[in-house]
Amino acid sequence: MIQKPKGTKDLLPEESYKWQEVESKVKKVFDSYNFKEIRVPVFEHTELFQRGVGETTDVVQKEMYTFDDKGGRSITLRPEGTAGAIRAYLENGMNSLPSPIKMWYEMAMYRYENVQKGRLREFHQFGIEIIGTPSYLADVETIMIGLDLFKTLNIPDIELNINSIGCPKCRKEYETVLKEFIGKNLDEYCETCKSRFNKNPLRILDCKEEKCKKLNVGAPKMIDYLCDECKAHFENVKNALEANEINYQIDSNIVRGLDYYTKTVFEFVDKKSGLTVLGGGRYDGLVEELGGLPTPAVGFGCGVERLMEMFEENNSSLKDKVPNLYILPMDEKAYNCADNLSRGLREKGLVIEKDIMERSFNSQMKYANKIGAKFLLVLGETEISSNKAKLKDMISGEEQEVSLNIEEIYEIIK
Repeated sequence: MIQKPKGTKDLLPEESYKWQEVESKVKKVFDSYNFKEIRVPVFEHTELFQRGVGETTDVVQKEMYTFDDKGGRSITLRPEGTAGAIRAYLENGMNSLPSPIKMWYEMAMYRYENVQKGRLREFHQFGIEIIGTPSYLADVETIMIGLDLFKTLNIPDIELNINSIGCPKCRKEYETVLKEFIGKNLDEYCETCKSRFNKNPLRILDCKEEKCKKLNVGAPKMIDYLCDECKAHFENVKNALEANEINYQIDSNIVRGLDYYTKTVFEFVDKKSGLTVLGGGRYDGLVEELGGLPTPAVGFGCGVERLMEMFEENNSSLKDKVPNLYILPMDEKAYNCADNLSRGLREKGLVIEKDIMERSFNSQMKYANKIGAKFLLVLGETEISSNKAKLKDMISGEEQEVSLNIEEIYEIIK
């Protein structure tokens, strides 16, 4: 038997209704902030992620699914959503639209990494992008959207951590100080960190190797080296969060795993597990890096698999939809009548089940019970000739006579 590849998961019918519930609630939050959905290709030219995400990141160096297509072009399955969204923004002339551009997405992503709880090789993300505003107000709104998602999904015990990683101007001074700190023990770092030392020392702070984490303890903090502009921006973010009574912690270890981030970065962390559920920040240089004019932007990504685990823990009473009505036909003529009733009631929005296996009366009764149908309508020769039938409430057991009229049956069930 052929099995699914490692790091992928089947979403079965008994689970998918939970995803639909979450997707519906999340979309309502995005709609309330006037975000519009964007959908981009599942694969892009590899250069997009090399330039956008960063050559020295773990994503590009270790985790991308990259291959040559039949034309010899290097193609990569998308490992994250922002680079593709910005490419679409530029390619489709969206920079001519009124700013800010506000987009959301829900897409599958692909990274070749160690499979563990809440982390797969094919995984899904919700994300948002706000393009065209340099204001700290956009940073705060992005964070507030994250808070609204967790509130809407009834997920408590979430902690907001924020940091600023400055801009290219103030980062140069910080990198000099950081290299002095790291250089003292450079021989003890992993080979990946050694290769990053000259190209991008900030990435060393994001290393997942335990020995590198220990060596990084006591490293200088970026927020101590911010230029006046970045410092003022970060202060405005903090003041606005406090004015809105939003609790936060400053975590100087947050650098995020992608090179395009500047200034504000943030993570929402599950207090129980310590795992990051949603993370993002500002990326003011990405549009220019991908060929556009200098354009500020901010956004976040949220792992759906991890979010689903937390949603299920806190919403155990959620139940799948069951049929409003099971129509039980007892002969050939009754099947035709059942078809007509089913079509009319489905057009009105009801969930209708009827026999399509030519089961016996008793087998159909058992099936209606197993699938949890709320009402039952038996159709036979007597019912069709009299144009009347018994509608049974499957929970209370009560029966009432109804005419075989779509409007009447609908009103009772509704």
